[in-house]
Amino acid sequence: MSKTSAAPGPSQDDNDEIDLAALLGTLIDHKWLIASVTAAGFALSLAYALLAAPVYQANAMIQVESNTPTLPGLNAVSQVLTDSAPQAVTEIALLTSRAVVGKAVQDLKLDVQVEPRQFPLIGGVLSRRFTPSTPGEVAPPWFGLSSYGWGGERLDVFQFDVSRELLGLPLTLVADNGGAYRLYDEDDNLLLTGKVGEPAAGGGVKLQIKEMAANPGMRFDLVKLPSLAIITALQKNLTATERAKDSGIIQLSYLLGDPVQAAATLDAITRQYTRQNVERNSAEAANSLEFVKGQLPNVRRDLEKAEQALNAYQSQAHTVDITVETKSYLDQIVALDNSISQLKMQQAEVSRRYTPKHPAYRALLEQLGEIEARKKEISDRIDGLPETQQELLRLTRDMQVSTQTYTNLLNQAQQLDIARAGTVGNARVIDPSVVDVNEPVKPKRLQLVLIGTFLGAFAAIGWVLVRQMLNRGVEEAKEIEQLGLSVYASIPMSQYQRDHESLGKRLHSNGKRHDKPHLLSLDAPNDLAIEAMRSLRTGLHFAMMEAKNNILMICGSGPSAGKTFVSTNLATVISQGGQRVLLIDADLRRGTLHRVMGHSNQNGLSDLLVGRVDVAGATRHSTIPGLDFIPRGQVPPNPSELLMHPNFAILLDTVSQRYDLVVIDTPPILAVTDAAIIGRYAGTSLLVARFGFNSAKELALAKQRFEQNGIELRGAILNAVEKRHDSTYAYGYEYQPLAER
Repeated sequence: MSKTSAAPGPSQDDNDEIDLAALLGTLIDHKWLIASVTAAGFALSLAYALLAAPVYQANAMIQVESNTPTLPGLNAVSQVLTDSAPQAVTEIALLTSRAVVGKAVQDLKLDVQVEPRQFPLIGGVLSRRFTPSTPGEVAPPWFGLSSYGWGGERLDVFQFDVSRELLGLPLTLVADNGGAYRLYDEDDNLLLTGKVGEPAAGGGVKLQIKEMAANPGMRFDLVKLPSLAIITALQKNLTATERAKDSGIIQLSYLLGDPVQAAATLDAITRQYTRQNVERNSAEAANSLEFVKGQLPNVRRDLEKAEQALNAYQSQAHTVDITVETKSYLDQIVALDNSISQLKMQQAEVSRRYTPKHPAYRALLEQLGEIEARKKEISDRIDGLPETQQELLRLTRDMQVSTQTYTNLLNQAQQLDIARAGTVGNARVIDPSVVDVNEPVKPKRLQLVLIGTFLGAFAAIGWVLVRQMLNRGVEEAKEIEQLGLSVYASIPMSQYQRDHESLGKRLHSNGKRHDKPHLLSLDAPNDLAIEAMRSLRTGLHFAMMEAKNNILMICGSGPSAGKTFVSTNLATVISQGGQRVLLIDADLRRGTLHRVMGHSNQNGLSDLLVGRVDVAGATRHSTIPGLDFIPRGQVPPNPSELLMHPNFAILLDTVSQRYDLVVIDTPPILAVTDAAIIGRYAGTSLLVARFGFNSAKELALAKQRFEQNGIELRGAILNAVEKRHDSTYAYGYEYQPLAER
């Protein structure tokens, strides 16, 4: 039979196209797997949605005023410094700071974590569903397991201090009768015993229980957490956002499993924030008051000096009056000096907040410069007055300016003192903390179930598609023909054969052997796989007419291709056609033909080649008329050398004259070289490829290995072909048994 030329491979454009029909067919082929994984995702997500502990959200709202209250005497400065929009970003940072959150943790003793020990999985659900008929009632233990909490348990800790070694470690408190309890460490070492309402100490622990409601034997888990750890955890669950830009309305939310504690925690945070807000504004007034009081002694001394200097000059010059013109200049100078004095006080206040380059600071300096320029202009006019009037004006001006400055400072000090005592903050609570106990924010049961179901389906579909993409095994006869090999038959996967192999695997996993002989051609002669064997028999009849002898070698590229299945059933079908067939198991290492035929492997091919038995002693007669076989024999240490021995050539020459056909089952060519040795004696060689298992690259390498040894493969057999929804069986027609027609 002439060698079939290789068909041209698919173009690059074809490889880049996505075959939607093939993808859909792959999904339909694995529909039960996809449905099972999807159902598992649905079941797991539903179970989690029902068993997961609910998480509640406490909400509160705070308003931050746009303008802070101005301080007496500094109104102009306040107007310059105060922004028109509220500083929401700053206030949010303060709300979530460690100073505010840490005070709430301290007030509520949140660093003490108390959890009743509950039965795994269902304990939390049963505890949450328990409704006490009377206040303080505790659910009776289920199944007699009194060490677990089943609902209504409560432990109020008044004091809980531990040594540094026990900080953050879980301790176990066991409730006893009469309000007594015992405390153990994580290694079950007794630390102390105590009673409700009484302080107890021992083992590095100081503990006082205020109230306890639990069944005797009930266990609580107590942990004293580091302050920084609980503050950090609280900050993660605390959210603060501005409702609208520049609105000054801050929305607060806090997530926790206990709705009562969630509301109390958020209340404590808002209360501490508003208190600190008031304290910040009060501190600003106090700082200004301290500055004013610090200036009073200096101004008082300047006033006394000015009065003494004026009195001394009047006595010396024997004059007390000033002219009308001088009086006009005096009033103007005094007014300008008062303005300069006020601006310098404001400059001192501004310098404590901003650098000299700040716009507010620069505007103040410009205003001060203008007033000093006016003062210089008047001073130049005063220089034209008589010397006596000039000196008298200067001294009178100094005294009046000092007097007015001192009076202003006294008034300002009184006003600041009143402002400090009555300061109110610019933040207030609009909506106090509330929790909707009927609508937890987590878990969203419907959403969770939908997501879990979708993820299950997505994971199953993704796994199927990735597996299909990574599985480069040949699935069509044309893929083999492109390698230059004619496909003589495509043998479909037999469900009967698959069930038999599955039974063998189960028995092997249980430590048993499945030695019951099984030939599909005998057990299920109407199976589609056997009908394909009959078609192969017809094709081989014509193909072997041009062969040099009647020896047929069945080989595979690698293990699990199904060459033994093809060899045994093909030999059976041919013998059933009236020919005398000899089947030889030439896989001297792992041959299993003797098990299929229901015989032992003693006195087989290896024994024949070393001369322990003759041909007649090694040949077994099967129950099938016309079919004989030779098992592999004992496993030799040198299988390849035995096959190269002249005895093997003599054996083949002898049996080829006695039988119409000699079928040799060989080991994989890519594993060992035995098939290359045997192929030199065979007139016809066929390569078995398993559907979806052996890749085209593997088959091409096997073909190349045979060609390097001077062996021409007549063709190939595509074995274990599975029905796909996007294609048909490669052997070209659907066959039905007579009973089904």
